[in-house]
Parts: sequence; C-alpha cells; structure tokens
Amino acid sequence: MIQLSSVRKVYGNGVVALDGVDLDVRAGEIHGVLGRSGAGKSTLLRCVNLLERPTGGTVTVDGRELTALGQAELRRARRGIGMIHQHFALLSSRTVAGNVAFPLEVAGVPRRERARRVGELLELVDLTGKASAYPAQLSGGQKQRVGIARALAARPKVLLSDEATSALDPATTQSILALLGRLNAELGLTILLITHEMHVIKAACDSVSIMTDGRIAETGPVAGLVARPGSLLTREIFPLPEPAPPGSVTVTFAGRADEPIMSTLVRAFDVDVNILGGSLEELAGVPMGRLRVRIGGERSAEALAYLRKRGLLLDEAAPAGAALLGEGRP
Repeated sequence: MIQLSSVRKVYGNGVVALDGVDLDVRAGEIHGVLGRSGAGKSTLLRCVNLLERPTGGTVTVDGRELTALGQAELRRARRGIGMIHQHFALLSSRTVAGNVAFPLEVAGVPRRERARRVGELLELVDLTGKASAYPAQLSGGQKQRVGIARALAARPKVLLSDEATSALDPATTQSILALLGRLNAELGLTILLITHEMHVIKAACDSVSIMTDGRIAETGPVAGLVARPGSLLTREIFPLPEPAPPGSVTVTFAGRADEPIMSTLVRAFDVDVNILGGSLEELAGVPMGRLRVRIGGERSAEALAYLRKRGLLLDEAAPAGAALLGEGRP
C-alpha cells in the first residue's frame, strides 16, 4: 500500500534528513516507525503524502507513484491519505462538527451530505454528544478523536499518524491506540504511525521500522524481529544491562516465555543456572522475553544444545579471557 524506494531528502542548508530510505507497508496493517528525535521520522511521514517533496527516489501509495504526479493529480491522490497530528491542529473558532466538516467543505461536498458524514464520523470516534462543543472545551483525548474523525472524512485508505499520542497521558494514549486498532480492523485502514515511544509499538503495531540518522536500520513484523538474533527491536523492548558478562548466555523467548524451560534444563542435565537478569512482555497476545543466565556443570554444552533444539535464540558472550587468548595470533 505504501512503498518508498531510495528516498532522499536534503534541505537547502545541506542537512540530510532521509538518506536512501526503502519502506514497504502492506495494505491493512499498522506499521510503526520508531526512532529518537532527529532520526528523520516526521520527514519520512511528510514525504509519504508529499507535504515534503523528496530530493530523490519514488513514493508510491495505493499503486500510484505520487512523485510522478502533477499538482492537480496530487491533490486528488491526497484525498486517499488522512493525517492526524501531535498537537491536534483544530480550528479554535469552529465547533467539533465544523472541524470534522472542514475537509468536506473544501472538497465541495453538499451540506446535507456533509452533515450526514459528520454524524457518522462522530459516532465512529465516540463523540456524538460533542458536536456543538468548541476545542477549548475538550480534553486532549477528545481533541485527538476530533482530529481522527476529520482525517477520515474523505474515506481515505491510508492514515498517517505523526506522534499522535505523545502529548497525551498514558490512559488516554491507550484509548487512542485502541481506537486506531478498531478503525484498522473495521475500515481496513492502512496506518503508518510515527513514534518515539516503545509502548506504542508494543500496543498497536503489526510491523515496525527503526530509524537512525535518516536511514532505516531494521524493519519487519514485530514478532519476526523479536525472533531474529541480534535484533535492535528486541534490545529495545527487552532491555538488559550491556555488555553481557563474560560466559553468560542471553536467551530470547519468542512465544515460549510461559514455559518452565529453565527448571526443565536443571532437572534434565544436572546443571546450575544462575539468572543474571530478565525482561518479559506480551506482544500481540503472545508472551515474549529475554533472560540472561550463566549455565555451569559438566553437561552445560548439552543444555545449550537443548535450548537451540527447542527453537530458542541464544546469544553467548565470550568467556572471560577469550580476547587475551586470541591476541598475537596471525
């Protein structure tokens, strides 16, 4: 549904905001772009609907290469792309209904049809009783729901979210993420969600891209990345002290965090298991986590082989003195 190919964005002062970004977001999924401030996330989002025109590369949405369109065609194509903002961007002089109706007015939709559509949208975002209220009378979560309703006015296939929950408290954030999940399921929306908050990725996203310095360092399904050795996402979701102590083993449980694997290991191989640290989360309803252990005993190698056979990912730190042993070799 969304494809970026070799997209670059260089500003007039020479700052490279995007440096050869490739991105592929499938239809009907919620894809998160995670990164720290200055990583290029918001620039990437604004390149998707060409509010920022890339310096190079191509942007394709719903099968149309937007970077090849003229202005009139681009305006029409943008109707299929909704956008919600971090700070709501509501018109203070308009009511809730007036804010939601605004893009329909611009598009020349007749008044009666506008009123019907606004009613549908306010019901969809649970704001039916707030049609006559003004933005100043709303909570932050209600303002964001108005922004979402407005973004959906033209029945887009794609919804772009630029840090839409970062100005909200945790409980309100959770309700907005739940709403986006419901809209994704009920309307088949493809959602591209920009965030620097890991809990947003965990709560809402099917897939994720991690951005650093204008590039995508890692991308893929959330569950698939967690199950990948050395994954950046795994280290972010399940933080453990680094570097790992010499001789330790970091075990990643992808969907098996509720099994008594360590106690089975002790009984089956008569080994000592010293737990040095651990982190556990539930992603998409599946328990996952990382556990750092040191395994001792005569059958420790067999125990490690057993863990691998069970499909667990092992990251073994070098034993103490390993670097010294290797010095001086050709």
